[in-house]
Amino acid sequence: MNSSDHNSGLEPACAKLRRGSLMIRLIAISLVILGITGLFAYTAGWLTPNVLTPTRIIDRFEQVNGEHPGFRRNHAKGVCISGYFESNGQGVGLSKAVVFLPGRVPIIGRFALAVGQPYAADSAHAVRSMALLFKLPNGEEWRTGMNNIPVFAVNSAQGFYELLLASAADPATGKPDPSKMSDFLARHPESAKAIQLIRASTVSSGFGDSSYNSLDAFRFIDAQGSALPVRWSMVPCQPFEPFNAALSRASDTNQLFDALIADIHSHALQWHLIITVGQPGDPTAEATLPWPPDRRQVDVGTLTIDHVESEDASPARDINFDPLVLPNGIAGSDDPLLSARSAAYAESFTRREGESKNPSAVSTAQTGR
Repeated sequence: MNSSDHNSGLEPACAKLRRGSLMIRLIAISLVILGITGLFAYTAGWLTPNVLTPTRIIDRFEQVNGEHPGFRRNHAKGVCISGYFESNGQGVGLSKAVVFLPGRVPIIGRFALAVGQPYAADSAHAVRSMALLFKLPNGEEWRTGMNNIPVFAVNSAQGFYELLLASAADPATGKPDPSKMSDFLARHPESAKAIQLIRASTVSSGFGDSSYNSLDAFRFIDAQGSALPVRWSMVPCQPFEPFNAALSRASDTNQLFDALIADIHSHALQWHLIITVGQPGDPTAEATLPWPPDRRQVDVGTLTIDHVESEDASPARDINFDPLVLPNGIAGSDDPLLSARSAAYAESFTRREGESKNPSAVSTAQTGR
């Protein structure tokens, strides 16, 4: 047999091996693509239509508030701020997080109203929020979103999903349907009690004299690895003044934000970061329940906000204030709302980052010095 005969006999076999190897690779690639597609489909709820997903939660926000491209689906109306946090060192015994070492770290953040309509008129009774990102010297970040209410109105993602629809305005009246809210509260007695607490609290005059609470429980981990259940609050240095309805004007679209901007332009605003330490038996998975008022509280430092700017110019506009972005020494608790908030925030962030940005309701002209 000459060499040409020998080669001609090998070529078909080699070709078959190559084709077989190519087919295996194509099958493997197809399986990977199918797996990724299936994962996205499961996450989006396509395969399990009755399971509550982040996609369905954000869809519900859009159903209730309308679609407002480029804006957060909740806390849509806001203004951005910056400043610094100065630790007094009193938190070192509670947590090994470097934010509690004596010294100063920069912060950026955002004040907002808990509504999904970015151009809605300010309402004194809308939930106010303070969201902060602490930039730590070791490259870590601590992100936290706090509200000016004493407890959450719900204790689960499902409860929140149902509350959104129950509290939605009826197109015929422009107000929520009382029968839907009554039905919701009958099915969620924990929310009925929480809403009573929220309504009983006195509303302050504005953003600057509001306290802001973590509402969810977290865990502080110290240098020895011991963990403590905690909640935290930003308590204002500015004196508290109750909201005066007689001074409020329904036509004044940005009354709360205008007052905040004027305050920061005239002087820095400050809050004390107060850590409340839980005891065994205090609920850490139930955000509708307050802890007893006699729990140990530790003042760990002072937040100073000395600059305000429109979302149109601030990097804070594009920050996802995920409550589970935490430094070493702070961890989430068993509260199911934490993972639900984290997932819903991510879905909202993904949507708005893929959309064109419209001007903020609080304009640069209003916040410029």
